[in-house]
Amino acid sequence: MLFQTSSHLLIVLMLLGINSVTFSQTQYYDASQFPLIGKITDETESRYERLPAYLQSITRPPVWHLGKNSSGLALRFRSNTTTLSARWSLLGDVSMNHMTDTGIKGLDLYAWNGEKWQFVNTGRPTAKENEKVIISNMIPEEREYLLYLPLYDGITELSVGIDSNAYIKAPALAYPTTDKPIVCYGTSITQGGCATRPGMSYTNILERWLNREVINLGFSGNGQLDYEIAELMSRRTDAGLFVLDFIPNVNLQQIREKTVLFTEKLRKQNNQIPILFVESVLFPHAAFDQYTYNIVAEKNRALKEEFDQLIQNGYENIFYLSGEKLIGIDGEATVDGIHLTDLGFIRMAEELQKEIMEILD
Repeated sequence: MLFQTSSHLLIVLMLLGINSVTFSQTQYYDASQFPLIGKITDETESRYERLPAYLQSITRPPVWHLGKNSSGLALRFRSNTTTLSARWSLLGDVSMNHMTDTGIKGLDLYAWNGEKWQFVNTGRPTAKENEKVIISNMIPEEREYLLYLPLYDGITELSVGIDSNAYIKAPALAYPTTDKPIVCYGTSITQGGCATRPGMSYTNILERWLNREVINLGFSGNGQLDYEIAELMSRRTDAGLFVLDFIPNVNLQQIREKTVLFTEKLRKQNNQIPILFVESVLFPHAAFDQYTYNIVAEKNRALKEEFDQLIQNGYENIFYLSGEKLIGIDGEATVDGIHLTDLGFIRMAEELQKEIMEILD
């Protein structure tokens, strides 16, 4: 009789188009149980932000508020679930006219396939409070996951959902390694504008390609050589490399007055950590806009002069990357002539990867 009832139920479910796998209900686990990579410090007001609490009364307000964005932060865990979901609450529910919602405030899931981190799917936001199935119908085997958080919004709460009969645990693989992290300081491009999804910012691409933690200190419009950020970075005496990508946000006066002092503060606690200075990308619309062309060229020349001055001052282990080939020369790598598409970020990551591997070899 039990068999007959079960058979009838199965037939009804098949007629309704309901797969029996859906009987496994979703159980959510607070993400605070699992490691978070990409933070410069754990001394933040809440878990999913980038700047330490003490900077609120010190740094400029725009820098502080941008520090609430979770760009570069990623959750690490493993599970044998067949369906993986997420709940997340956004700080601001931000929207922009030149960047996708998935990049601004979505989640981006990757899995380790034995050789590299492979894209799985995105958690697409639709409101300030979100609950989404990211992937389903998987084989129930253990996988290591990397879940990237939003680039241009903050998160106040985050939970990961799995099958009720599955498990979720802390990662077993020490990938990406958190030894000698790469710390990137810069602008909106550094922060990830305008990647279509969080995994496609150049810092997150580098993190996967190098399998090494990359800390994102990009502040949209506000990578202006604030000395307190240099001092914050200098506290990471375990850093493997500092990448400075600030030129689009500074003027000539700031370059000439602040570059050397910013570098001195950066080297305050460890004078051997390599530093890579990166020129501004050559904006495609500058091929037509001569004012922009002249400004970018002049600022890049000024950066090179400051770099040469640092060499003359006795600085060692510092490096310089031209902007000439950073995003290619076909003019197809931006959304708006300035901010990068995924193609632009891949190209930039490729150039940075080559330079970084030479520096760290």
